[in-house]
Amino acid sequence: MGMEVELPDDFRCPISLEVMTDPVILPSGHTFDRASIQRWLNSGNLTCPVTNLPLSPSPSLIPNHALRSLISSFLAQRPTAIDAAADNRDALLLAPLSFPSDAPTLAAVLRLAQRGGPNSRRLVADSGAASVLFRHAAAPDPPDLQDLSLRTLLHLTLDGDDARLGLVAEGALDPVVAALRGGPAAALAATLLTSLAVVDVNKATIGAHPAAIPLLAALLRYGDGRERREAATALYELCKFAENRRRTVRAGALLPLVRLTREGSERAVRVLGLLAKCREGKEEMRKLIGFINVLSEVLRAGSPRGIEHALLVLNYLCSDSREMAFTAIKEGILDLCSVLAGDMNPNIGKNAMELVLRLEKEQFGGYS
Repeated sequence: MGMEVELPDDFRCPISLEVMTDPVILPSGHTFDRASIQRWLNSGNLTCPVTNLPLSPSPSLIPNHALRSLISSFLAQRPTAIDAAADNRDALLLAPLSFPSDAPTLAAVLRLAQRGGPNSRRLVADSGAASVLFRHAAAPDPPDLQDLSLRTLLHLTLDGDDARLGLVAEGALDPVVAALRGGPAAALAATLLTSLAVVDVNKATIGAHPAAIPLLAALLRYGDGRERREAATALYELCKFAENRRRTVRAGALLPLVRLTREGSERAVRVLGLLAKCREGKEEMRKLIGFINVLSEVLRAGSPRGIEHALLVLNYLCSDSREMAFTAIKEGILDLCSVLAGDMNPNIGKNAMELVLRLEKEQFGGYS
């Protein structure tokens, strides 16, 4: 009875890494906890998190009753004494944690946050370990300690909105933003910002930080492939809050987002769709030479989600600008939209038809 009973990996959701309470099967054949996969889909993702293969716009979630029954039976038989012993062991691990720490200790804390489940993550959060993690997260030297600390903090955010709010309230923002300044941890810091920004209050707090959005914009301009992708993802989450759109435009993120769009980044197009909703965003887009051409290429060869957001941007740009509408017609967008108006995706069809009507109004008489 002194040995710990290991939970089978198949019992854990591939997204949250927690034991599933309501397992459901995607059309891809993989099983996820309903709450986790629903958040994934609600965030606009249309791929399977495991295979990265495309999904339909509203994929069915089939309850996995057999797995749910197996998990319930297993947990009912799991000895509670072993759980208590594990909690005591975890507390002993965290008790001597202090700054500066070392790689083996922080690696052990990371494993606890990764595999210990919600109780272990709360134990890490409540133990005072966060202050040690913050200090190492802000310090690029040594890089392995910074990486371990950021990864641990990222796993602590998996416990939901209260955990995300708590980390920001305890002072996570300054060290995470500091880690954006460059080096091997920059992409990881951007990922952590994305997770923290899921909470609406945190969107406003992060956006108001004087360096957060400017440093994400700098990553878009000068970062490597992964850093640019993670920066675009963070900005997409942040720009769901209206004031952050203006901040993003002022930080100079527009041009590198257009470059990413030209390279085929769906996430960059989605950020542009949010930026086009604000006056500053539209004004800057209209100044960019060749921008309409970039959007036309998305309509020709982009993903369904990319096409949908490119159409949104075009509708915003052409809604009150004859010059933009005329340029769009010259780029062949009217013909493209005439085809897309019949698309099976209702969002694409609706946005394309709206654009057709706008451009035809310009072509056959102009704006009143």
